[in-house]
This record gives sequence, structure tokens and C-alpha cells, in this order.
Amino acid sequence: MDQEKPKVRLFVDQPLDEEQAVSLSREQAHYLFGVMRLGPGANVALFNGRDGEWRAEVAEAGKRGGVLVCRARSAPQGEPPDLWLMFAPVKKARTDFIVEKAVEMGVRRVLPVHTDFTNAERWRQDRQEAHAIEAAEQCGGTFVPEICAMAKFDRVLADWDPSRRILFCDESAVGARVSLDGLEPGPWAVLVGPEGGFSDSERARLRGMDCARAISLGPRILRAETAAVAALTLWQVAAGDWR
Repeated sequence: MDQEKPKVRLFVDQPLDEEQAVSLSREQAHYLFGVMRLGPGANVALFNGRDGEWRAEVAEAGKRGGVLVCRARSAPQGEPPDLWLMFAPVKKARTDFIVEKAVEMGVRRVLPVHTDFTNAERWRQDRQEAHAIEAAEQCGGTFVPEICAMAKFDRVLADWDPSRRILFCDESAVGARVSLDGLEPGPWAVLVGPEGGFSDSERARLRGMDCARAISLGPRILRAETAAVAALTLWQVAAGDWR
């Protein structure tokens, strides 16, 4: 008899395996039993970013905790391509959007950078980690990208491993033909600048790096969050797992 498909997906930072018991935090128990009104015997989809997705059954349900038991793996672990997203944080809701879409579109690491013209100083790493988990729960993914602390852009470039190529969205190239020629699979980072664009010195430094490549995103200047989605889409089509 077919099992009912779980209505809830939940990320847990615990090992998952057949008949593995998973203890719930108070917040998780409140969500499952108080908000979603699940009870003993109900099915929940669990993932931890390492062991794929598992169908688990509620064994114990309480106000302050609970226990789920893994019954069968429902999906294998999915690994995204070796792609990072570097971007200058913008206003709160728009930064949330960028992180959410990065998860949905398949990146391994989200790296916020403070550039010369970055005008959003605040970056809550813990908040964005929780936001990334929520995005993975909602989109059906089994992988949650690493969310890094914000770093100075010049220091990031100073320590850059040249084996990872950089595809940077250069607003000074607006109107040029969007070319995907030569984009090949491998370690890459997509780089999106702040609302004010890159400074002349930053642009010159990037253009002087053999591993960096500028790209136009068409005839119009895009907002930072739109540029991130557009650039990730172009890379995925040319060199990622959308091919």
C-alpha cells in the first residue's frame, strides 16, 4: 500500500538512516504539532544536507519536543555544481530574496562581500542560515549551501584560488552582447556588485585577474537581486546542471 506523501519537509542537523530516531527541538515540535497539527503516525519528509530525503513517522508528539523515526529514503542526496555566489548585500528584504534564489537555483556557497560602494552594512549570518534552510525546505532540495560571514572584497580577492574562475556582472558592459562562449563546467563563482556598481579600482583589479571574466546582462541595468538571478541562470544553462 502506497504511503501518503508527507505534507511537511523539515531540515534536521542529525544523521538520517533506516529506523534512525530523530529528536525534535521545541521549535520544531511546535511547528509540527502546534502549527501543522500532526500527530503520532503522521509522515514527515526529513533531510540534513548529507543523507538525502527520508520519510519519517511521528513516534512521539509533545508540546516541548517529539521523536520521529526514519522509515525509508524517498530521494537521494542531490549535490549542486561547484558554484559560489558572491554579492554585496543590499536592503534586508532584497538580500533575503538573493539568498532564497541562490538556494533554489543550486549554489554551494553564499559569500557576502563588502565592496567600496556597499551601502548595506548589516549581515546576520545566523538569520541567513535559517533563511537558506527554509528555502531548501520549501523548494524540495536536499542541499543547503554554506552561508559565510561577510568579508572585505579586497581581502577575498587577495586570497583567491585562481583555479576557481569568477564570472562578474559588469554594469559598465551594459548593451554589449551577452556571450556564454567558453563557459565550461568546473569551480566558478558568480559575482554581483552593489547598487552603486563596482568602483574603478575594483573593476580594474578584476579585469587584471586571469581567472575573472566580465559579462554583460543585456541592454538594461538590473537591480542587484535581478542581476544575481540572471547571472546564475546564464551560468547554469551554459556550464551547470541545467544543460
